Amino acid sequence: MTNKDKYRLLCTTEKNIPIFSRDWWLDAVCGEANWDVLLIEQKGRMQAALPLYIPHRGIISMPPYTQTMGPWFAKASEDTKYTTELGRRQTLCKTFTEALKAYPHFLQNFNYEITDWLPFYWDGYKQTTRYTYLLSDLADLDKIWDNMSANTRRNIQKAKDKHQITVKKGIPAEEFLKVQDMTFQRQQTSNPVDKEVLMDLISVCREREQGDIWGGYDESGQLHAAAFVVWQNNSAYYIAGGGNPDLRESGAHSLILWECIRYTSLYSTRFDFEGSMLPGVERFFREFGAIQMPFFTITKGKLSLLYRAWLKLGRIIKR
Repeated sequence: MTNKDKYRLLCTTEKNIPIFSRDWWLDAVCGEANWDVLLIEQKGRMQAALPLYIPHRGIISMPPYTQTMGPWFAKASEDTKYTTELGRRQTLCKTFTEALKAYPHFLQNFNYEITDWLPFYWDGYKQTTRYTYLLSDLADLDKIWDNMSANTRRNIQKAKDKHQITVKKGIPAEEFLKVQDMTFQRQQTSNPVDKEVLMDLISVCREREQGDIWGGYDESGQLHAAAFVVWQNNSAYYIAGGGNPDLRESGAHSLILWECIRYTSLYSTRFDFEGSMLPGVERFFREFGAIQMPFFTITKGKLSLLYRAWLKLGRIIKR
């Protein structure tokens, strides 16, 4: 049995593996042949796993539409002391860094629950802090509404009352791609990922009932904005969105995300906006009352200019 076979079995039993590190997600965004996994097994129990996207020989990078990856650790018993668990995880990560010496270039965004990257630092890796924004308790929607900025609440009401926007779940993926292209055109950038990747991801998420697309339409049937959101038991994630630049003032995007939050609260405990380092997008997420959460980008090795250009073409730059 290969490591991937063992990992697929692990994904069927471990609910706390993040959605971005699950085998079916990696099949969709990487291609089944372009990812692998490092495993550490002790006394017949899987202790740790590190999924890897390998787009080219010797290169580990982040797949498209995937916010974070990084190590997964088996849950320790409740009576385990902090110092014991920290030491255990550091030892496991040292095993990973030894195995990663086979790869000259490494880039991964670690899940924000990974707060200790010292074993990677000790082995010569570098770290950059990035940010996402979280609504951490979807059980209390009234509290979420109250914590929103007045501007966001006003945009939601404007979309409903003034522009008569109706939010629909399950809109055609083709309509979503059209409005997403409008956003890239407004930003004077091109979609850096093959659309087939996004179509495959939307399809598999819908089949698993773990993702869908919401769209906001006016009375004449115009699509103002749309959002693709996925979820699992512990979190929902805003993956991608877009809007008609001529209709941006309607407030439809705010209304759509509010309806996404309301819907996913039935399945998840928190909502992850996936963050952005762009000032305007950061402010938009923050004004939903979301809490800033740092996560680490861990890197090692230098790429030639040719490799950097190749990777840029193969990686999505969200919004």
